[in-house]
Amino acid sequence: MKVLPALVTAFKGSRSSRLNLRFLAQIFLLLVSLIVVFSIAFHYLMEWEGQHHSWWTGFYWTIVTMSTLGYGDVTFHSDAGRVFTILVVFTGVVMLLVVFPFTFIEALYMPWVQAINESRAPRQLPRHIRGHVVLTSSDPIALALVKKLNRYNYTYALLIPDYELALRMADQGYNVMVGDLDNPATYHQAQIGIASLVATTCARDATNTNVISTVRQLSETIPVIAAAREPVAIDVMKRAGATYVMQPAEMLGKSLARRTHGGSQRAHVIAQFNELLVAEATVRSTGLAGKSLSSTRLREDTGLNVLGAWNRGAFENAGPGLKITEQTVLVLSGSQAQLDRFNAHYPQPQVSKKPVIVIGGGMVGQATGRALSEMGIDYRIVETHPTLGLDPSRLVTGDAANHDVLEQAGFFEAPTAIITTRDDDVNIYLTIYLRSLRPDILIISRSMHERNLATLHRGGADFVMSHASMAANTVFNLLKRSDIEMLAEGLDIFRLPLPAQLSGRSIADAQIRKLTGCTVVALCTPAGMRVNPDPDEPLATGIELLMIGTVENEARFLARYPAGKRG
Repeated sequence: MKVLPALVTAFKGSRSSRLNLRFLAQIFLLLVSLIVVFSIAFHYLMEWEGQHHSWWTGFYWTIVTMSTLGYGDVTFHSDAGRVFTILVVFTGVVMLLVVFPFTFIEALYMPWVQAINESRAPRQLPRHIRGHVVLTSSDPIALALVKKLNRYNYTYALLIPDYELALRMADQGYNVMVGDLDNPATYHQAQIGIASLVATTCARDATNTNVISTVRQLSETIPVIAAAREPVAIDVMKRAGATYVMQPAEMLGKSLARRTHGGSQRAHVIAQFNELLVAEATVRSTGLAGKSLSSTRLREDTGLNVLGAWNRGAFENAGPGLKITEQTVLVLSGSQAQLDRFNAHYPQPQVSKKPVIVIGGGMVGQATGRALSEMGIDYRIVETHPTLGLDPSRLVTGDAANHDVLEQAGFFEAPTAIITTRDDDVNIYLTIYLRSLRPDILIISRSMHERNLATLHRGGADFVMSHASMAANTVFNLLKRSDIEMLAEGLDIFRLPLPAQLSGRSIADAQIRKLTGCTVVALCTPAGMRVNPDPDEPLATGIELLMIGTVENEARFLARYPAGKRG
C-alpha cells in the first residue's frame, strides 16, 4: 500500500505522466466513438438487407466483432455487409489488441512500475531521517559497515549512481539512494546537513577526493571519513577536507604480521585502550598444553585476565573448563606490568629464523612485509607478476601453487605462511594446498568477503582477517558514540554505556558472560579506566563497560540490554 502514495505523487509531479493519461483518455474516447459509429452503420446495413435488430443488438454485434469473439448469431448476408465486418474486425484488432494495450502500458503500468522502483531506490531521503550515516560506495568495506550499523540501530543510506545496481541492492535489503557522487544536489537530497557522518570508500582515490570536496561545499562540520589506496592520497584528501583518512591495506598488513610466530616476546599486543592492553600469546613450550584454564593459575601468577582462546581459527570464551592445546592462542587482557610478568614467566623459545612466506605482492602483501621488518622478522614474498616496490632480495617470482616455487621460497622450513591475494577463491585454494603440504605451519589468510570466513577456516587457516571488517570498525569508532576495535575476524572489543538494568548489580550477579558471552575487561569511570574489575563489586550508574566478544555475543548483549536508537 506504500506504493499508492508514490504513484499519486508520480502522476502529480510528472508532466509526461499527465500527458500519457490525457492521451489514454483520448484513445478511450476514440474507441467509444468508433463503437457508436459502427453500431449505427450496422443498424442501417441490416435494414438495407431486410434484417431488423434493436440498437442494443447493434452495440452488442460491434463489440463482439471488434474484440474478435464473433459468436456468429448475428451475421450479414450481403457482400457489403461482409466488407463492413472485415473493416470492423481490422479496426478492433488495431484498437483493442494493439493501440489501447500499448497506451495503457505507457500511461498506467510503466508509471506504476516506476513508482515501485522509486520507493525501493529513491532519489531523495525522507525528511524525518536524521543522524544517519551516508555511504558513497557498495564495496566490501561499506557492506561490512552496514552490518555493524544495523547491529547498533544506526540509520544509513548507500548512495549509488547506477539505478539498476541500486535496485539490485534494494532487493537484497539495503537502504539505497540513487544519485551522482559528484553532484552537490545528491548530498542535499541525502539530508547531509543533519547526517552524522559521511564515509567514502570507493576504489579510486580520485573519486573519494571528489566526494570529499563536494560534501564540503554543503557542510564544513560533518565528519567525512575516507579510504586511501596510495600514501600520497592521504595528504590530498585531508586538504580536500577529510576529517580522517585510513589506509585499509596498511592496517590489514600490520594485523596479519603481528600474528606470526616470531619476535622476542611471547605475548603480542593487538589492541590498547588507555591502560588496558589486549594481547595474544601462543602456549607452545609453556607447559600449559593439556591443562584446563582453571588449573593454570594464570590470573594468580600474572594478574592477567584470560578472555578466551583461539583453536584453529575458532574462538572459545574463557571458562574454568577451557582446554588448552599446543595449537591454542590465548587472548589476554591487563596492564603492561602484567604482560611483562607473563613474558618473564613464559619466555619465548627460540623460533625458527627461517623467513615468513608472504603470498601475494600487492598492497596488502607489501604492507605485511613492512610490518614484519619492523618486528625484526625476515620474510619472502611470492608473486606471480612482480611490480615496482618489491625488494628483489626478498622476492620469489612464480605461482605459489607450484611445489618448486614454494621450495625456492623456503616454505618447507618457514614458521608461518601469510596469504594476501585479493581473490578469495585463490586464498581458499592455497590454504587447502599449503595445509596439505605442512600440517604444522601457521597459516594466516586474508578474506575479501565475510561470507568466505568459514570456508577459509575449514580449509585450514589458523587466522582470517579482512580489510573490510577492519576499516568498517575504524569508521564506526569515529561515530564517537562507541569504541570498537576488531581483535580478529568476528571478534571485537567494544565499549557501551552501562544499561539501566545493570545499575547497582555486580558483574558476577548479572552473569553477563554466561547470558551473553561477552566478557567485561574494564570499567570506564570519570576517575579513569579500571582494568580487570572485581566481579563482585556493584556497578555504578554513569560508567561504561569495555567488553570483548564475538559478533554473536555482541548481538546477544544488545538484544538483552538494548542500546536504544542512536542518532
